[in-house]
Amino acid sequence: MSFGLASIREADGTLSAALISGGRVMRLADQGEERSVLSLLDDWQTAFPRLKAIAGSAVFSDLPEVESVILDAPYRPRQVFCTGANYRKHVIGLIVGDPSMRMKDDDGLSEDERRADAERRMDEKAKSSLPYCFVKLPSCVIGPTDPVILPRNVEKPDWELELGVVIGRRTRHVSPELAMEHVAGFAIVNDVTARDHIFRRDNSAIGADWLSGKCFPTFLPFGPMVVPQQFVPDPYDLTIRLSVNGKTFQEESTGDMMIDIGRQIAFLSDRVELMPGDLICTGSPYGNGSAFGVYLQPGDVMEGSITRLGTQRNRCVVETAK
Repeated sequence: MSFGLASIREADGTLSAALISGGRVMRLADQGEERSVLSLLDDWQTAFPRLKAIAGSAVFSDLPEVESVILDAPYRPRQVFCTGANYRKHVIGLIVGDPSMRMKDDDGLSEDERRADAERRMDEKAKSSLPYCFVKLPSCVIGPTDPVILPRNVEKPDWELELGVVIGRRTRHVSPELAMEHVAGFAIVNDVTARDHIFRRDNSAIGADWLSGKCFPTFLPFGPMVVPQQFVPDPYDLTIRLSVNGKTFQEESTGDMMIDIGRQIAFLSDRVELMPGDLICTGSPYGNGSAFGVYLQPGDVMEGSITRLGTQRNRCVVETAK
């Protein structure tokens, strides 16, 4: 039986680890498993068989529906990493449509020539380039139905729905070929971004300001659940879909990812020690608001889904004075 691992937010504010299957939810404490989701990930090699046994012996049809509980983020990761510019159509669209993304060699080229050159460069990147990774603060994490707070000092808040990869054991200097053995599962993440803060006007030559562009509170909706990788036959055959107020902006296959998950994990593990529960946001496909000149406004509702991983629904609210 396939299932996802989630956290229920109880009325008193405490969290209860739970399994979700077929739209039903089971509190693990009722089955004698008292550990939090992160604690289960810390012991994933032995915890997963136990969870599988619990799920296999349960009659989920007799359990409450997911809609009857409030889901928090599955857990709070210790580290969050993001891979930028990792979807082929997304980057090609940026290169063709955004003058700031063009290279000097592009001057004088027609749009068709720029597109052909961008396609060639992306095909080369997919074969041999290193991923472009940065960190995002774990304090950005919120649940799959929590409000996203639009900061008063951000003019261009944008969405980036992505496939999240959850690490299942300590990882250092792993090869791309063995990296997937270190994955516990997959989840939905939305790497909300302050477009107007990524490149600073005072020190633009230094590079991107990821702290200001990515790390505002509530800028990482996560969940509703972590689905063990054993229940995701092909992570490159999933559909990422995001709508705002019912209008679809992102709808793309994870097969458009250029640098695969194994290479991302290998790259990161050569630079840091990955720990159980660490979260990797693997890149966002074409359809961000910046592609259309549309940005999030108070009252907007983002609804994001990925095949097999569920749905998150987050309303945008204005930041209130304190």
